[in-house]
Amino acid sequence: MLRLRGNSPATVDEKGRLKLPSTFKADLESHALGVGSAVARHYLTSLDGRSARLYPMPVWESIEERLAGLPATSPAKRKFLEVTAYYGSEVEPDAQGRFVIPPILREAAQLAGEVAILGQMDHLALWNKGGFERRLAAEPLTGEDLAALADLGI
Repeated sequence: MLRLRGNSPATVDEKGRLKLPSTFKADLESHALGVGSAVARHYLTSLDGRSARLYPMPVWESIEERLAGLPATSPAKRKFLEVTAYYGSEVEPDAQGRFVIPPILREAAQLAGEVAILGQMDHLALWNKGGFERRLAAEPLTGEDLAALADLGI
């Protein structure tokens, strides 16, 4: 099972390329190799345009399988598919281990210069560093959040 955790700063260059930090690269790429595949495939998308999510393709395909079981008339399914398709694209690392972040996602999430890459167990979250720090200050972990987690046994 994939367990991506922690934070690693990185930089998106002027061409929109992001090199995965070594702290995540080996685990992510080994999980992204599909059966019989020699290339580490990933799905890069967003749920809201504020940040990006990088999924190893097998993890993303598992999400798609669960979505396929929902009725086509489900409003939540339709909205999820629309937003993740709008921002999403399959990406593969180049020879130097860099991903190109598509312009529509790069601009919406302001992924240029310094970014924070956060391990989220089965995927990576990519944030504009300053934007994420402002979000942390505006939306701190509260006692209510901790109580909800305690109710879940965490």
